[in-house]
Parts: sequence; C-alpha cells; structure tokens
Amino acid sequence: MTTGENAPGAPPAPDQDAELAGRLRAVIQHLLPLLRRQSVHGDLTPSRLTALAVLSAHGPLRISDFAARMNIALSTASRMVDLLDGCGWLARRPDPEDQRASLISLNDDGQRLLCAVRRETTGILAAEIAGLAADHRRLLCDALPALEELAERAQRPRPRTPAPGGPPRR
Repeated sequence: MTTGENAPGAPPAPDQDAELAGRLRAVIQHLLPLLRRQSVHGDLTPSRLTALAVLSAHGPLRISDFAARMNIALSTASRMVDLLDGCGWLARRPDPEDQRASLISLNDDGQRLLCAVRRETTGILAAEIAGLAADHRRLLCDALPALEELAERAQRPRPRTPAPGGPPRR
C-alpha cells in the first residue's frame, strides 16, 4: 500500500476528506445542470424550486424560519415569498402564537408543481443511472445512506456567521 492509501473498507484518512469533498462537489455540479436544463417548468428557477422543497418538508413556517432554513437574509426571503405567492404556489395564514406574524406553506398548486418536477427529474436521473454498469449501480446504492446523511445535515438551519472582515449579514 502506498502512502496516503487506506486498507480496503477503511474510511478515508482526514487528508483525503478534502479530495473526496472536491470530487463530490464536482459530480453534483455536473448532475444539477442535467436535471435543470431538461425541465419544462422554465419559470421555476433553482432557488424557487429549493424554496418549494423547504416549505414542503418543513412548512408551515414563519418567514424568519424560512429564511434560516434557506440560509438567506430575511429581506431576500420576503421577496421570495412574495414571488412564490404571486405565482399562486403558497398559502398564508396568521400564526396562532402571534397574530402579527403569518405562516407560509405550499398550497395544492405548489405541492402539485413540486411533485411534477420531482417525478420529471427522477425519470431523467433514472434513465442516466440505468446506463451505468451493474457494479457502478450497486456502488451508487451503497453510497446512498452516506449521501442522505449529508443532505440531512445540509438542511439543518445554521446560525448566520459574519463574512470574514465584514459586518454580520442580515
């Protein structure tokens, strides 16, 4: 075994984590455009689709909680909510804990749109996966639990951190 290699089945050494992360990032960057460019929903940008997915998974939410889950500024979240509402994809109702605030969630049209896009992109990706060799499909299947854990961690709200050398973002 050469320097920097691990025993078969052993987890990557810490110095290999950065290489693994870089390769995973590159793969994701190449897969996302594949899914986006074939969509028939031209008005549904990646950020709008992410917003719909966040509301589907975590709604109803206050706009501040939506902003935290999206990792965007409150003003940006407000504009996004207004846009999604203008497209007819959201429902708003008063927050029972604070009548001055409102809760946002997907309405039936928003949920149907999200389901349609998910079916469409799943079909596109399934066709690509079907073209892989059987051993690569098995490896992909074996990697899914780790990828799902990464995705779950990425969806957790994170405290906003100030940019290096600048004031905190709001």
